Amino acid sequence: MTLAAAPSPSVRVRAPGKVNLSLRVGPVEEDGYHPLVTVFQAVALAEEVTATEVADGAGISVTVEGPQADRVPLDATNLAWRAAELLAEHVGISPDVALHLAKGVPVAGGMAGGSADAAATLVACDALWGTGLSRGELSTLAAVLGSDVPFALLGHTAVGTGRGHLLTPAMSRGEFHWAFATRDEGLSTPAVYRRFDELCGPTAPPVDLVDDNPLMQALRAGDPSALGAALHNDLEPAALDLRPELERTLEIARNGGALGAMVSGSGPTVAALARSRQHALAIAATWTAEDAADSVWCTTAPAAGARVL
Repeated sequence: MTLAAAPSPSVRVRAPGKVNLSLRVGPVEEDGYHPLVTVFQAVALAEEVTATEVADGAGISVTVEGPQADRVPLDATNLAWRAAELLAEHVGISPDVALHLAKGVPVAGGMAGGSADAAATLVACDALWGTGLSRGELSTLAAVLGSDVPFALLGHTAVGTGRGHLLTPAMSRGEFHWAFATRDEGLSTPAVYRRFDELCGPTAPPVDLVDDNPLMQALRAGDPSALGAALHNDLEPAALDLRPELERTLEIARNGGALGAMVSGSGPTVAALARSRQHALAIAATWTAEDAADSVWCTTAPAAGARVL
């Protein structure tokens, strides 16, 4: 009797996408970056990464399943690949792992799906390889990979400063219901920032968290109506200038009674805060009926950060 080979050890980790409840952008600095003050909230749309042990010297491989999987690169440009490579380099081991990504966050929609993949990979490979890094050390590596990656590790609700990577947890009560309208054609984040510079230039005011006091109060109170009124995105005018059709998507949500609606991050996703799960589904159904989105998604927030399943 021939015994089947034992399955290779593997670790599965889930990490959330995000919505920027507020995004305040200052004038570009000499290093080419814009100072940000943003309030992140993790949403229950999530990525799952399974890291599986492979033979020494096999290197990194990436496979993907789920909505829009064909749009995800499978080479070293993938953030999950880069996360495994960075962690291995940091601890001085060979980067040998098979990564399988199950997509649950819209691709190229400004909701940090790639960043969630990177955060999940850091946690999964740390566990698989037994490298024993603290969350603080993983967060430092995460910031090297991208401004949104540390938040995908942390999850829940947080204020981001610097390039968005310096995080302070924020109190939030209750559950919020969201509908998202996505487009198959993405919107380049660098292009949106360039248009922001052209529209605002050096006249953009310095960023200050005090401007978000009403939003922070709404979160602490768990008041969705007040939160909807306080949603803010400095990049929205630039995104709308590049993609004017998004204005109609926003208008449909507002006419449908959304508590607040905005372009999410650098777009092209439109986020609408709803009164309830049923209301979110109704807004999404109207977007579909009016042909104002290529895909629609409904979910809740806040959600936990990257964690082993």
